[in-house]
Amino acid sequence: MMSEHYPRIRRYSLHDTARYLIVRECVSISFYVRRAHAELSRAVMHALEVYLRAVGPRALGLYGDDEGDWQELDDKGWEFIRQQFLNPLGARVALTGESDDLAGYEFVYDGRRVEDIDLGGSSLVTFFLPTEYLEEQGPGRVRELALELAAVLPFASGHAGLSFVYPEALLGVTTSIRDDAFRYPGLDMPDSYVAMDIGSRVKGAYWLTFLGQPLLGELGGVAGLRARLPSPGTTVQEMEGERAVVTLGEWPEAGDWEQGRTLSAYRELARVLEPCLYAFLHNWDGFSREDMRRWERRFLD
Repeated sequence: MMSEHYPRIRRYSLHDTARYLIVRECVSISFYVRRAHAELSRAVMHALEVYLRAVGPRALGLYGDDEGDWQELDDKGWEFIRQQFLNPLGARVALTGESDDLAGYEFVYDGRRVEDIDLGGSSLVTFFLPTEYLEEQGPGRVRELALELAAVLPFASGHAGLSFVYPEALLGVTTSIRDDAFRYPGLDMPDSYVAMDIGSRVKGAYWLTFLGQPLLGELGGVAGLRARLPSPGTTVQEMEGERAVVTLGEWPEAGDWEQGRTLSAYRELARVLEPCLYAFLHNWDGFSREDMRRWERRFLD
C-alpha cells in the first residue's frame, strides 16, 4: 500500500533465521495530561474502551508485564492491566498487536505520581493506528476517533498525525531512521520522555494539534488562532472546557524535503506555537544536539 500523503517505511531486524519488523509508519494520537494517575485512571480506561470499539477487540493481543516482556492479552492479562490501573501511585500500561511484528496497533499509558506533576511532568496517553486503518476508514473517521478520545481526557496539549512507531527501548533504532526523520517533516518521532518535563507546552505542529489551558489562552484563544492561521484547509474548532483543536487539511501529510513539499500550513502553525514549543533536553541515538535542535525546529528554520 502506498499513498500520496506519506511514504511506506519498513525497517527489519534479523534474529537467528527470523526477520522482525521494528519500524514502520503509522498514525499516533497522544495527549499530555497535567494530572496524577490516581485522578486520571478512570478517564484513561474510558478512552481505551473508545479506542477498542473503533479498532476491534482483537487488534491488541499482547501486554507488557512487570519485567517488560510481552505476554498474551488473555483474561489473566486483562486482570493484570486492571490492577495496573487500580494502583494509586502510578501506572505503566503497554498493549500491542498479536504478533512479534509491528502491526501498528498500540496503546501506551504513563500515569505519573503527584510529585512528578508538581515538577512539570505530565501523564501521557498514546494510541497508535496503522496507516492501513487510515486508508480503509478514511481521514474523517480517524479525526473523529481522535476527537472522541480527546473528549474524555482532560489534556493540557495533544497531537495526532503521521508518526514512526518503534520499540523505544531498542538501542540504535532511531539511528536507522535519522535520514527519513529529516526528509519527512510530518512524520513524528514518538518519545515518552517528553512527558517528564513538557509542563504546559506543546510538542509541535501536527495534523491535529490539541490545546488546553493555559496554552489556548496564551495563544489568543480560538478567535485569535483563527485570525493567525489563514491557510486554506486549516480550521480551529472549539471544544468543551475552554479547549480547541487545530486541523491542518483533510489528510495528515508527511511532506518531503527532497520533493519540495515543505508543508506550509504546518510551518504557519509552528510559527504561531513557537513561544510555547517544547525544547528537547535529551538526544535520540544517532542524533547530535544540533540534530535535535534541527528536528525540533524543522517547521521554523
